[in-house]
Amino acid sequence: LPQFEVELRKELEEAAFQVGINAAAENLHKMAMEGPYRPISLMHEENRFLVPTDDIPVVGVCCPTDPKEPTYLVSVSEYGELNDHLAIPPGTRLDQGKNRGKIIDFLLMSRPLAVLVGTSGGFGSRLVHRKLTDLINEAVTRWNSRDIQGEDEDDEDFMQRQEKFQKYRPQRMYGMDDDDEEDLEWKCNADLIDDAVPMVFGHSARGKKEFPDHAPNLRVAIAIARYGKDPVGELTYAWNVASDTGLFGTELLYINIHPMQQLLKTLRGPLLLRHYERALCDVVADVGADVNKCCEFDHLQGLLTFVPGLGPRKAANLRQRVIQQGSAIPSRRSLLENRFMGPVVYNNAVAFLRIHHFDENSRHQFQMHPLDNTRLHPDVYQKNNWATKIATDALERAEDGTRNREAAGIKALRDVMDNSAQEVQRLFETTKEEWEKRHGPNSFNPAEWDPKVHVPPDFWNDKVEELDLDAFAQMIEQQNGQGKWHSHLEMIKWEFRLPFADPRKPMEVLQGDRLFKLITGETDQSLRPGKELTGKVTGNGDFGSRIKLEGEIPAFISLKNLSDDHVESAEDVVAIGTIVTALVTEVKKDHMTVNMSMKMEDFRKNPSSWERPESLPPLDFYFDATASKAIEDKKVKEREARLEALLLKPTTKIGDGNKRMGRVARRACAHPAFRNARGEDVDKELKEAGPAMVGEALIRPSSKSADSLAIHWMVRDGQIKIIEVNEEDKDNDASIGNVLKVKGESYGSIDELLGRFIAPMNDFVEELTNHRKFVDLPEDEVDEKLRSQKTANPNSIPYSICWMEMHPGYASLRFILSTTPRQHPIGISPNGFVWGTKTYKSLDLLLNDFKKNPKGTSVAKSRSAPLASGSNSGPAGKTSRWGTKRPPAPSAAPPPPQPTWNQPPPPPAQPPIYGQPPHLPPPPTAYGNRPPPPPGPPPQYPGQQYPYQRPPPPPYNR
Repeated sequence: LPQFEVELRKELEEAAFQVGINAAAENLHKMAMEGPYRPISLMHEENRFLVPTDDIPVVGVCCPTDPKEPTYLVSVSEYGELNDHLAIPPGTRLDQGKNRGKIIDFLLMSRPLAVLVGTSGGFGSRLVHRKLTDLINEAVTRWNSRDIQGEDEDDEDFMQRQEKFQKYRPQRMYGMDDDDEEDLEWKCNADLIDDAVPMVFGHSARGKKEFPDHAPNLRVAIAIARYGKDPVGELTYAWNVASDTGLFGTELLYINIHPMQQLLKTLRGPLLLRHYERALCDVVADVGADVNKCCEFDHLQGLLTFVPGLGPRKAANLRQRVIQQGSAIPSRRSLLENRFMGPVVYNNAVAFLRIHHFDENSRHQFQMHPLDNTRLHPDVYQKNNWATKIATDALERAEDGTRNREAAGIKALRDVMDNSAQEVQRLFETTKEEWEKRHGPNSFNPAEWDPKVHVPPDFWNDKVEELDLDAFAQMIEQQNGQGKWHSHLEMIKWEFRLPFADPRKPMEVLQGDRLFKLITGETDQSLRPGKELTGKVTGNGDFGSRIKLEGEIPAFISLKNLSDDHVESAEDVVAIGTIVTALVTEVKKDHMTVNMSMKMEDFRKNPSSWERPESLPPLDFYFDATASKAIEDKKVKEREARLEALLLKPTTKIGDGNKRMGRVARRACAHPAFRNARGEDVDKELKEAGPAMVGEALIRPSSKSADSLAIHWMVRDGQIKIIEVNEEDKDNDASIGNVLKVKGESYGSIDELLGRFIAPMNDFVEELTNHRKFVDLPEDEVDEKLRSQKTANPNSIPYSICWMEMHPGYASLRFILSTTPRQHPIGISPNGFVWGTKTYKSLDLLLNDFKKNPKGTSVAKSRSAPLASGSNSGPAGKTSRWGTKRPPAPSAAPPPPQPTWNQPPPPPAQPPIYGQPPHLPPPPTAYGNRPPPPPGPPPQYPGQQYPYQRPPPPPYNR
């Protein structure tokens, strides 16, 4: 039995390695089968079978990972050769200063169809991509309007602008002929691209050999442009360099092709490379290789290595012989006639070698055989001449009596191929027309149309479809005795229609999961809901706190997720620069951000309760759920103990501003409005008492810090507003502070806090609810009511006031200017109603201002230094965002001294009131229209004169 166990373990290990190697080879096959990048101008307007991508000018951009290194822009030719490059100094912005003009001139000079930005720079690459998009749009607009004279441009300025464009004209654009040089419109777009393979080239020995005088990031930019033009060419180029031990393909092991690649490389490296080699051979066999381009350009020579029948040695010999000859290969037949390869190698490899025509800018030009640029083996159109017979019969031309049979055959082949190309164009237009009739205009996607898949055989009407290839194949088999050739005849028909059509789909635009992984370096395994992460607080706002996680990943914690209790302001919980630990609740990959939570409720959740990402492998039948639950329960208990210790243990940790962080559970306070309870218990007590507790307030120790309290004020039935109170001058941790502060206002005791803070707000709530414009309806129903009023009287601006459902203690002033309901939040403070930055003593005064400017008043930005007039606002007469003149604001007055119980507060200094003579009396004091409290100590009221002094309901009165 022990021997069987050893053998079984060995077999399982070998099977596991084989599965991993096959999976890695399959991933490499998918990478290599990714087609060239197709610009948006071709992707969404043309079909790749009708207008192939071919060779296009591209600009590659490398964003450095080190902020001290420059950003490089590289322009390459149609064949991947370096034309020009531009370096952007580190620490400077692309869209400002001299850099902006340099980049636009660089784009105008090269005029690429696409600008590809590598993702290795992370969020910096994303920012560069956005800025380059704007610069590209400006450059394209300049070029396409170069011959258009502006309305305000005189003839002299127009001629000068045209002369400036003369330096850009020598560059010939993609698809430009001599006849349409002036009419061709330049189109260009920018996209992000995976630069894992280019990064290897930039730091490899072959990169240094090809570009010894260039910086590594400049070489990376060159490889980015080349990879976008032909991914399989760059992968085979990486393979074609041997290591110090003579092993080919070792550079591929530095690319993250499979998550288990490093383990497989260590234990089964040679076997893994053999599978990689086989995968690249399959791809090159499907795609083919242009023999002349592979021999002329160094970065494409790797394709010859993987042509079936060649290999590294024969490919190197072929390339060396072609270079020595000094001219290109004019036809497939010349490979054998000039002895570039032997008969056996020729017979095996020739069908995968393309003899593609070169344009006028190339160094080689010649007349080529039309079928030398197809997947057809020469046996079917040279040795047996079957392809020529099919073309001649399809055109119904006679072969006998022709003086030059070969020339006539080539002409017939060209005519048949032209006829099939026209048929493909007709089928595309017919399919597009029928599709848009059914699904609406502009609903057809040209990029997805494949004539082999989407066109039934009965719809083909080209010449070659009229032939009976089955009968022809049967005749060859019976008369000549050469076996079954029906599959070859079918290939002839399709090569007539789509000669050497690229089977690869165009490179997909990075988005979603893949883009998030390339930019952040995170996957669903490392970053998912329920993951506990640590980050630094970078900012606090009205809606929550911004966090920066490891890897510069931005995160956000909303106000409701900062604490289990109500949070009035993010600064009350965390300060800028604080290191916090929180749980991931949502990964928003489209926005490149993470939502997090610091609530104890979320920390106490079981890890298995969080949603499992779909990209992770599913839990199969053999997953040990029992052991997983036991481990999870153990971790939950440890976490619960840690959380309880943090919650119940008094802390003396000092935070920013000498604020003691943590919580003291109980206070030695006998006031009837004070509760030593949790927030949810206080809310439950108020809500269970019903309408009788409306306007009442209960106070409890706050969980924000050891020196703060929380007021639970029941604004209306079912709505409770929580207000934070800071304590100062405390005798000990268990006592109530002798000074209680709420938003800068000081109070001497809980009674004063309830009398001067809560009671005035209750009066304003009563004024609000009794106002003629107040409706006790939900916000949606109020909007419907306003729409009805607007429909009845279109020239009016109907408005109403209701409670805000999501924000207790706030009212919503809802109105309709044109068609869409809008709203202004109205706050309630002890001094009145708050709208924007102004406080009103009555609701009617607020509504009067609203009627004058329903859109709201603009807030002037504060200045660091006062102006000459003494005002802290902007200059008089400045135009506001609504198009009106903004009047000069009064100078800020110093805050009034804090009132005490022994002395009435002196009237505060008031700014002049516009529209009133200066001899008018000042506005009411901080007490509103009520008289100040009498001198002496705070009064003690016996019995139940004040509602908040009533004894609490059960269970506190037991």
